[in-house]
Amino acid sequence: MATIECKPDGPYLVKDLEVLVGPDGNRITANPAMALCRCGGSATKPFCDGTHRKNGFSGARLGGGSADQRDDYRGAALIIHDNRALCAHAGRCTDKLASVFKYGSEPWIDPDGAAAEAVAEAVRNCPSGAIGYSLGGVEQVDAMPGEPAVVVARDGPYEVTGVRLEGQAWLRGASKQRYTLCRCGGSRNKPFCDGTHWSIGFKDAG
Repeated sequence: MATIECKPDGPYLVKDLEVLVGPDGNRITANPAMALCRCGGSATKPFCDGTHRKNGFSGARLGGGSADQRDDYRGAALIIHDNRALCAHAGRCTDKLASVFKYGSEPWIDPDGAAAEAVAEAVRNCPSGAIGYSLGGVEQVDAMPGEPAVVVARDGPYEVTGVRLEGQAWLRGASKQRYTLCRCGGSRNKPFCDGTHWSIGFKDAG
């Protein structure tokens, strides 16, 4: 099984991964063992070049961002679960299913805004695993989503599916099969992305 290990104040050590996709959508040659940058400063992104030793990068989970809590939005047919601390702010839920995920509204989730099938698709498309849902009181947990892969989101996090993350405490409700890892170095919920790359203007180049 492909694995990811967070080296102390250093890169992600990725082993036995076959599918690595760059921010341009093209496959990158994956070696049996690779060090991927998570400090945000490497000149050879997504690979580590040792910059973390110079820029004072800390891999500590600082806290102070969104609270690690899972909120339930109950509808007539289903319950939608949401943990804001996990959200990478990719915007796929609000862009694709605005009738349910209503950016700027309060409450921002309307579980009766679409059919269960549409909600299930939105959950599958959420790269961070921040949202989930239950039907008939049973949480619907997706099977492993295809082959293990790491996708380098443009100017954003690593979008990971089907890869075991070793030695980390998981946030509430977090999917262990679908999650996003910080690579800008600024997340307060390291190693998970919390959307900080947006506010600091993280870029792949420059």
